[in-house]
Amino acid sequence: MHAGKEKPRPPVKWAGGKSQLIPQFEPLFPKREFGQYVEPFAGGGAVFFHLLPPRAVLIDSNEDLINFYRVVRDELDALLQDLRKHENTAEYYYRVRALDPHRMGPVARASRFLYLNKTGYNGLWRMNSRGQHNVPFGRYRNPKIVDEPNLRLVSGALKKAELICGDFSLVLDCAEPGAFVYLDPPYHPLSATASFTSYTPAAFGEDDQRRLAEVFRELDERGCLVMLSNSDTPFIRELYKDYNIQVVYARRAINCRADKRGPVPELVIRNFS
Repeated sequence: MHAGKEKPRPPVKWAGGKSQLIPQFEPLFPKREFGQYVEPFAGGGAVFFHLLPPRAVLIDSNEDLINFYRVVRDELDALLQDLRKHENTAEYYYRVRALDPHRMGPVARASRFLYLNKTGYNGLWRMNSRGQHNVPFGRYRNPKIVDEPNLRLVSGALKKAELICGDFSLVLDCAEPGAFVYLDPPYHPLSATASFTSYTPAAFGEDDQRRLAEVFRELDERGCLVMLSNSDTPFIRELYKDYNIQVVYARRAINCRADKRGPVPELVIRNFS
């Protein structure tokens, strides 16, 4: 679709990011042209930045993430200038982490977000129940806080996107018939202790998964091309048993035990083949 054009890379590290799965996704994407692309769990945006659709709507419930994307799209030069002031020390990191993002302007807030993402442990973005970022300092020797060439590519891609902060169900307000909708929710846990769903203070439980399956069905009835990623569990297979289910294999890096980082089967569920 965009042969020869350098593609942006996801500008943030995001747990469950899909960059490594793009080669396995490639044959599963719609074969026919779609005018609009909608992603209700935008996250790191790996699929969006790979497809570079002509028109997109990106939705996420994480306020800091959506603010960051808006600033990259609309105020990149101011952001680049602010990013250059940051220091890669533990003392500075904890000082920045302690700031209240709601009392900052959009550019300063976006700068804090990217700085914490690039210098925090494992690139995690995790909130406690009070909505405070609580990831420890990562101790990276030389983190790339200011990647200007890539941020310029990201800014160009986002100029074709509407950015919305809110619940995934807002997709029903904006997805047109024939649109390609990619859903990448927090995954259903493989076990009772495996849950990592706290990108935002509210967890994503089984009721949310059921609500998402309803949204999937509504989009299907509307004539959208719908593709969803989730973990391979009996609960998820049952929710989507009427649809096309494929297995892909992901390396899951966010585990403190190296022996638990092997390929993990995941499901890709589509209403088209």
